[in-house]
Amino acid sequence: MNLHSGDPFWYVKNGLLYSYPSLCADLKTDVLILGAGISGALAAYYLLEKNLDITIIDKRDVASGSTCASTCLLQYEIDTQVSELIQKIGKKNAIQSYLMCRDSIYEIQEIDKWLSLKSGFEIKKSIYLASLKKDVKKLEEEFILRKGAGINLRFLEKDQLNREYNIEAPAALISEDGAQMDAYRFTQELLNREAIKGVKIYDKTEAIKITYEKKGVKIITDNGYTIQAKYLVYANGYEAQDYLNQPYSRLHSTYVVVSEPIDKPPFDFVLWESARPYLYMRTTSENRIIVGGKDEVFYSPGKRNKLLTIKTKQLVKAFSKKFPDIPFIPDYSWTGTFAESKDGLPYIGKHKDHPFSFFSLGYGGNGITFSLIAAKLISDSILKKKVPYQNIFSFYR
Repeated sequence: MNLHSGDPFWYVKNGLLYSYPSLCADLKTDVLILGAGISGALAAYYLLEKNLDITIIDKRDVASGSTCASTCLLQYEIDTQVSELIQKIGKKNAIQSYLMCRDSIYEIQEIDKWLSLKSGFEIKKSIYLASLKKDVKKLEEEFILRKGAGINLRFLEKDQLNREYNIEAPAALISEDGAQMDAYRFTQELLNREAIKGVKIYDKTEAIKITYEKKGVKIITDNGYTIQAKYLVYANGYEAQDYLNQPYSRLHSTYVVVSEPIDKPPFDFVLWESARPYLYMRTTSENRIIVGGKDEVFYSPGKRNKLLTIKTKQLVKAFSKKFPDIPFIPDYSWTGTFAESKDGLPYIGKHKDHPFSFFSLGYGGNGITFSLIAAKLISDSILKKKVPYQNIFSFYR
């Protein structure tokens, strides 16, 4: 699958930090993880606590798929608002999914501290704007539900929002629990640390045939080698859909532009809005501004790529409309594919057609936080621990 094109900022900024070999022999392993992006790296991290033999393979260079094309906003908010999610999965599960996303932000922060690296991880306020007046009532409802669940946030009306943040919008939710990071750098460093601890990592190694046997899984790679695994973790993002017998998501194309460094960014928070498709913004440690959105509901790399120039201009214009006094000079832009489920939640865990296997499918705008949730739930399943709330993210919910 063609996942992105253009110039993903994180890949340009960091380059290829570490190199790994392709598989050149048959092997046996306790756990095989398909995908060396942030989902695969986190899955391995939580499995390291037990003395398991872990192998990761990826058909690309590590972290060069969707991970390097992410805008790396970390939010507890799911693309489906609480009030709507309650109608789909019930109040208890809807609230729990939001709380798990919130908690995952701080767990990623702890992993970042463990790595002792500069991945750009920073806790930031998250500002969710009402795009139109008609959206204000919905935001008020969301405020009540989220506040009642124990989430730390405020509701600001138009005048107060303008006074405190110099933003023109009918209303906003101001949440304390948000963050931003460099997911590409984080993943590269996490994989490197895992390799030091004994995880075997092979890039440019593709699984072309998967067979489920009595006591595990057999994988044939594109270079003709065999991997025997007790368990298989599908952490290969949107491409995992190729192994499933029915569609669980809808593919979208999204667009991102990054500015040249500016003297003083006009905000120090992550910003997004209620309109669909929504616009989102963040800053970087180099005082750049990242603006993303203008999504299109299709998967066609050729069609997607042809729109990059015009979408870049639209994103710059959208930024200038909100912050007219700040010059935005585009420096990098890219376009990528992402998937969205019907309820905005990921699919995590077992599928009846795939014994000894677990899926980590972090669909939607919360891919990073969903990846951490998936890593914990899947590792608990493999380690035979109790797995609470698995039903929220089940294929059969």
